[in-house]
Amino acid sequence: MNQEIKKVLVLGSGALKIGQAGEFDYSGSQALKALREEGIKSVLVNPNIATIQTSDGIADTVYFLPVNTYFVEKIIEKERPDGILLAFGGQTALNCGTELYTQGILEKYGVKVLGTSVEAIMYTEDRDLFVKKLDEIGMKTPISQAVETMEDAKKAAEEIGFPVMIRSAYALGGLGSGICTNPEEFTALAEQAFSFSKQILVEESLKGWKEIEFEVIRDKNDHCFTVANMENVDPLGIHTGESIVVAPTCSLDQTELDLLIDISKRTIRHLGIVGECNIQYAFNSETDDYRIIEVNARLSRSSALASKATGYPLAFVAAKLALGYGLDEIGEMGTPNSAYVAPQLDYMICKIPRWDLTKFVGVSREIGSSMKSVGEIMSIGKSFEEILQKGLRMIGQGMHGFVGNRDITCEDLDYELSHPSDLRIFAL
Repeated sequence: MNQEIKKVLVLGSGALKIGQAGEFDYSGSQALKALREEGIKSVLVNPNIATIQTSDGIADTVYFLPVNTYFVEKIIEKERPDGILLAFGGQTALNCGTELYTQGILEKYGVKVLGTSVEAIMYTEDRDLFVKKLDEIGMKTPISQAVETMEDAKKAAEEIGFPVMIRSAYALGGLGSGICTNPEEFTALAEQAFSFSKQILVEESLKGWKEIEFEVIRDKNDHCFTVANMENVDPLGIHTGESIVVAPTCSLDQTELDLLIDISKRTIRHLGIVGECNIQYAFNSETDDYRIIEVNARLSRSSALASKATGYPLAFVAAKLALGYGLDEIGEMGTPNSAYVAPQLDYMICKIPRWDLTKFVGVSREIGSSMKSVGEIMSIGKSFEEILQKGLRMIGQGMHGFVGNRDITCEDLDYELSHPSDLRIFAL
């Protein structure tokens, strides 16, 4: 462990909103627990009083202030921390951390970024840098162009050909993203995306491909492995926070799984990530073709799901790795070196989102590449049928399960199946 680190600043996730909720509270709480165990003083910035991490006894000092550069600089000036953790507060904390770095604030006060470097974070967040970096090792990413003006965006869409996918850089919960089938849809969505981000990515649409996720962990000694693999029941085009997710994957054979595991390890090593990351793939089983959709160099909602599904404390271990430990030096619950071994599952888990769209006046029930769900549940069982039935009963909307729900009727079944909504699973 780095003995020079005596006080650490932890950036929380900020206010509760769609796309940013309890999963980041969980990650931050685990990181603070790891710091306390090492005798390191912790300073937390989080304006949300309704969280576990802001409770008494979790952090040594708590500032109920917005997570932005203005307030965080004032806190750094007062507290003089030795290091800062960026990966435990979701996209809000990551964006704030990169701004602090690029503005020279961290260097000015001698604050060290612990864990994954800001350069590596920017490789994953800036879509243009991301594609170029993965091209260096021959990894497949969607055919795309990063643009910063409306004129360049329209030109990119014409060159790639419709349908195209729009993604915003440095965006939360898929904000400003979507699939466009014609120039009119493209213009409307691109204008919306530019209101959220100064850079957008125009890329080929892979709608209908399988969406697979891997949680990967790596230490300073280059030991890395996949903690969990997950499959979205909904195909690509539906945000992972909107999709029913199953772990482990159900439809990939061992050869396909080994291919994606190898790609995951090569990717995290090339990007230089130390700690935990989430890698999302588009996969076509008919051709064994793949695309790396994105890499999150931080704890995500999928990380919280993987931790609870496998029992492997990803956030806790990632915090220890950021302090300079190797995986072989970290034990949990009295078991030495337990973090060095990948967990094995003899059961299945299912995550089902919960929507409350009836509470939002005028909101479309259709789901897509931006998040609308306000919560989620996790069910555990021995088979896919069991976990799906348990999950549908648990979402708190009075469902009996997959069938037998008299209150739900579909007037146009074909439309429900082709236009995904919060009720599509029942249309099936």
